[in-house]
Amino acid sequence: MINDLIYLVGMKTMTKLFENKVAMITGGASGIGEGITNVLSEKGAAVAICDIDENAAKNLAEKINSAGGNAISGYVDVVDKKSLDEFVSYINSEFGNLSICIPNAGVVGSKDFSYRKDYNDSDWEMTIDVNLLGVKNTVDSVKDKFISSKEGKIVIISSHGGRKPRGTGDKGRGNVQHPYLVSKAAVIQYMHLLAQELGPHNINVNAVCPGRIWTPIWEAIAVNNKEVNPEYKEMSNYEIFIEQIKQVMPLGRPQTPEDIGNAVSFLVSPDASEITGQALNVNGGASMN
Repeated sequence: MINDLIYLVGMKTMTKLFENKVAMITGGASGIGEGITNVLSEKGAAVAICDIDENAAKNLAEKINSAGGNAISGYVDVVDKKSLDEFVSYINSEFGNLSICIPNAGVVGSKDFSYRKDYNDSDWEMTIDVNLLGVKNTVDSVKDKFISSKEGKIVIISSHGGRKPRGTGDKGRGNVQHPYLVSKAAVIQYMHLLAQELGPHNINVNAVCPGRIWTPIWEAIAVNNKEVNPEYKEMSNYEIFIEQIKQVMPLGRPQTPEDIGNAVSFLVSPDASEITGQALNVNGGASMN
């Protein structure tokens, strides 16, 4: 009995997986970003939450701190390299040992894309600016520090939409999503190049490709599905979401932000020290590659 109690106390006081590690998550205040932030924080990381929604980032940081975690927050627009550099300087002044970077911030299209069947120039400009150049800016803001310290983990959040085109179950998708899908394919290739570039410096670079997660972004996609496919007109946004999942995912269920957080957690952990240049699908089997 006494031995059992000693064991339980010891388990509670064990070092957490990411204790003494610092992680920066862009777009970390909501949706997938929030799931990643919460998982890494629960496993002991100090988290630096940056988002274009400064209040949401602040509220999440306060919630984590009140629960015994360690978090800071700030405004960042990933299109603006200066805002990233300033936030990284803030991280270094507060925590000092940033070694995990999660470029997560992303958009599907420009304003009101949900109500259009085809893309416009603004859709291309915004998705490339945020989803591709924003990732490049984020990596550039931490790369030199990671190289100098000979340590770093980078996990880019792409999408299974960045894989080969799928037809079955995607009958509601119009051309308006083309820029998004291209941008997500591009960051997978960028990840491959980074893995080659940074591997000699002991820096792992991978990507996670989420499937379908009920977030404000996917609800906007569901609205667009109604514009494209008359069969969906009488369905709620969430019903469209679930209907498409059942058609394309063998597991038949949506993913959660925490599912993506768990995949990220694995890729930045010591267990994945020999994994780099890989894009991991977390999509219920919708894409198998």
